[in-house]
Amino acid sequence: MHAVVVGGGIIGLASAYYLRQRDVEVTVVEKSSIGGGSTDRANGGIRAHFSSPVSSQLSQTSIEVWESFDEEFDTDLAYRRPGYLFLARTAETAERFRENVRTQETLGVESEFVTPERASELCPALDADAFVGGAYSPNDGFADPHLGLQGFSVAASEAGATIRTGVEVTGIELADGHVSGVATTEGPIDADFVVNAAGPWAARIAGFVDLDLPVSPRRRKLVIVDPEEPVPEDVPFTIDADASVHFRPERNGNVVAGGHFADADPEMDPDDFAERVSLEWSARVVEQAAQCAGYFGPKSEIRRAWAGLYAVTPDHHPIIEETVPGFVNAVGFSGHGFMQAPATGQLVAELVADGAASSIDISMLSADRFEGGSPLSEGTVID
Repeated sequence: MHAVVVGGGIIGLASAYYLRQRDVEVTVVEKSSIGGGSTDRANGGIRAHFSSPVSSQLSQTSIEVWESFDEEFDTDLAYRRPGYLFLARTAETAERFRENVRTQETLGVESEFVTPERASELCPALDADAFVGGAYSPNDGFADPHLGLQGFSVAASEAGATIRTGVEVTGIELADGHVSGVATTEGPIDADFVVNAAGPWAARIAGFVDLDLPVSPRRRKLVIVDPEEPVPEDVPFTIDADASVHFRPERNGNVVAGGHFADADPEMDPDDFAERVSLEWSARVVEQAAQCAGYFGPKSEIRRAWAGLYAVTPDHHPIIEETVPGFVNAVGFSGHGFMQAPATGQLVAELVADGAASSIDISMLSADRFEGGSPLSEGTVID
């Protein structure tokens, strides 16, 4: 059995690794370089705190891998777990967080609703008077996406996967309604399965088998800031939900910060979008963060900023299924692909090798939920 994985990001390489664990022959085809799409531009958050049970389960299963990644993959992820702190300025948002915490309790995820006073203990420079409460999950954190990608890439190669970069898929062949191979810029490749792990290009790849997937590339931006007051490494990943700004500690007191402030959120061409970020947006992030915590002020310095793409579905949940015989989608993670990659790779291997997913119930993640089915809900999306 031979599977062609389209996309050399974290989802594609995790899928390749776990497919090889099931003795499936694997070829990864990447049009540019490994991680050159969204993975190397990601923030690196790893959290189980979601309002959606299936999102939480995808993360919980993945965290089991991230926790032992250093040993299994001989790669230091730079994995730190100072927690996630979601902050509410309004009673409505606070009530949503209370409900999220109740959901977490049923899923076995440690979390608590916190008062502004407790939140300021976790984030000492917080402007506690600006908030009415928050949700804190102490076991969440973040890691280096590039290191995670390299760990999976090396392990997949050592397990026998073939990784081809600079090769673009230009078509998918079907025989009697089942996948039989792919056409590429370097010639055809026979395949029993094709795994669509193409991130922002996912809808384009699905179009080769006449699927109209609602996966839309949306531009998101991050900035590294040297704050006026250094941010300790034990400060949580802090999200001011009502102001749509977030920051997390990086190295030497710096932070990685971001925010989405515009009402417009146009679909992007993944081959032609602005990777550079304006100084105006970066300054807006610092200004908004200063309304949240006293670390930021007029002496804060902007070090570097960049843009990448979320592959967004209408309900911010992925599509993971064998949609057409031999064609497996693992797409539309809406910013959660890095954190949920290990679980997704395992699910892809189950779909290909066993014909069905077994480790997690993903029946609700089929594409038909957008066609009169049951779209899901997620109340903790971080833009």
